[in-house]
Formats: sequence, C-alpha cells, structure tokens
Amino acid sequence: MAEEGGLQIHPMDQFQIHSLFGGDIGMFTPTNQTLWLGITVLAISALMLAASAGRSMIPGRVQSIGELFYGFIHDMVEEVAGHDGAKFFPYVMALFTFILFSNLLGLLPMSFSPTSHIAATATLAIMVFLTVTLVGIWRKGLGFLAMFWVSSAPLVLRPVLAAIEVISYFVRPLSHSIRLGGNIMAGHAMIKVFAGFAGVMGVASVLPIAAIAAIYGLELLVAVVQAYVFTILTCVYLRDAVGEAHH
Repeated sequence: MAEEGGLQIHPMDQFQIHSLFGGDIGMFTPTNQTLWLGITVLAISALMLAASAGRSMIPGRVQSIGELFYGFIHDMVEEVAGHDGAKFFPYVMALFTFILFSNLLGLLPMSFSPTSHIAATATLAIMVFLTVTLVGIWRKGLGFLAMFWVSSAPLVLRPVLAAIEVISYFVRPLSHSIRLGGNIMAGHAMIKVFAGFAGVMGVASVLPIAAIAAIYGLELLVAVVQAYVFTILTCVYLRDAVGEAHH
C-alpha cells in the first residue's frame, strides 16, 4: 500500500470492469465494457446509415468517409485473400470497423476501451480462427491439411516442418489477440502514468503534459494500425482457407 501523501499512480485501474448499477457481476450484468461495446456498434451503424442515406454522384463528407472505408477494405481483401476471399468482405469490413471504432472511442476522456481486454480480443481472434478452419475444411476437405506439408522442402525435414506449421497454426488466436490487446493496454497505461506525474509536479508538469500529448498522438496512430494489422492478418489466414496450399 502506498504511503499517505505519496505519489500514487494506478495505471491498471482504468481497465477494471464494473457493473453499471452496482452489485456483483453476473453473466447478464451490464458493465462498462458492454456499454462501450454497444456505443461502438451504434457509432458504426450511425456512420454507415448516414453515409448511405443520401447517396449521390457527388458524395458529401459523410458519404465520402463511408466510401473510403468500403473501397479500402474491399481492395485489401481482394489483394491479400484473392478473388475467392472477396466473398468474405462483409465479415472483414465488420471486423475492421469494429476494432477501429473501439480503439478510437477508447481514447475519449472517461471512456473505456473494450479492445484493451483479452476477453474481447480473444473472442475476435477465435472467431477468425474458427471461420478460417471451417471454411478451409468445407472447401478443401482433407486437402486443407496440405497447407501444413511443405513439399518443396527435403523429405527428411518435412515432418519437422509440418509439426512447426501445426503448432504455429493453433497459436494464431493467441498471438492475434495479444498483439491487439497488449498494444492498446500499453498506450493507455503510459498515458495514465504521465498524467499521475503531471498532477504532482506543479510548474514542471509541463513536461509530462507534453509527453501525454505526444503519446496521445501516437495512440491515435496505433488505434488505426492495430485495426489494420488485425484485419490484414485475417485476410492472410482466409487466403490459406480459400487459396492453394504452398508447395
């Protein structure tokens, strides 16, 4: 326990999940996390509805933003996952917009970032893993297993490489989720630490405040980059399911 009057900074407190109405948290208890998950969905829905409501040949600002999202993700899916992978564009679009909006809304004062929690990011990653695996088996049957067999390698190394490929495949959900959650959590924690110093340093607080401004700008970039990384990795995994196995 910190001494009374000393510097007390608790950067991890901001990630605590609590009931909106007090009491214990059960399976169906509304929490700050479910609140911001709902706000994220509402924000995305509002943007897309506004962007498509008054469609015209000369788009306005909101329509331009909606078209930018659509074109960017559609081109990425086609380039990375291929023509067959483009069928999964709505799914990839939903992933990207949800993660992006969740990351950005989490930077608002007094907000909560659901993507800072492994429970949220792991759910997204497991959904991607199951989708890729089930689609791969449905499309290729047992031929889906060919992706683990590196036929271009010397025969003696193929079983070893196959074992490595299988392990790396099943580790995907873990790395996919930790990469997103860890980056979001680290940035928020750093901002809270510098904010704690700014509160006790008096005139010298200009230094931690400047650091907060710099980190905040970096976090805006991280919010976009992490949404992009999660999405493009999803496209890469989809390519394994719908494309040809490597040889």
